[in-house]
Amino acid sequence: MGIDPGLDRTGWAVVQDNGAAGPALVACGLIHTAADTPLPQRLCEIYEEIKKVAQEFKPDQAAMEEMFFLKRALTMSHTIQTRGVIMLALHQAGLSISAYPPKRVKLTISGSGSADKKQMQRMVQLTLKLQKQLSPDDVADAAAIALCHIKCAPLMAQIKQQQKFLEKIKQAKKEQLNAFKKKLAK
Repeated sequence: MGIDPGLDRTGWAVVQDNGAAGPALVACGLIHTAADTPLPQRLCEIYEEIKKVAQEFKPDQAAMEEMFFLKRALTMSHTIQTRGVIMLALHQAGLSISAYPPKRVKLTISGSGSADKKQMQRMVQLTLKLQKQLSPDDVADAAAIALCHIKCAPLMAQIKQQQKFLEKIKQAKKEQLNAFKKKLAK
């Protein structure tokens, strides 16, 4: 499941990895909250909707874009809070949550870290073999994030596994060295 978080508009997309047949869009949508609604109520609406989506479609994992801002502080604050309620809903649904920088999503999906919105929408359309582009762009972004995760997650899992293995070797060497030092001290 990919999520493009925003207080005004949060896009979501559930994408299934079908191996050699290619990924397929299961469902997607947009959570829109009214600007004249109090902030706590807007956050609650987003939380409840993400919770419903996770319960209905039961994705294995979730991914969001990492934070990136060149906007106003208030926008940043609201997006951080929105990400928080989304992460809470996903965690309570038992999902692991990954985050990817926007440039990685763009590079993974389009081959260019500086692809524009239209290029990204077109690549998502082609990758998912859709008749038309996903709209609005928040939904297309969520699908792109899900696709990025499908492509990146296996390698990330292998890297984590290798890091754990190397950490065990390091610990074993440390224990052997300490045992050797104790023998020499006697």
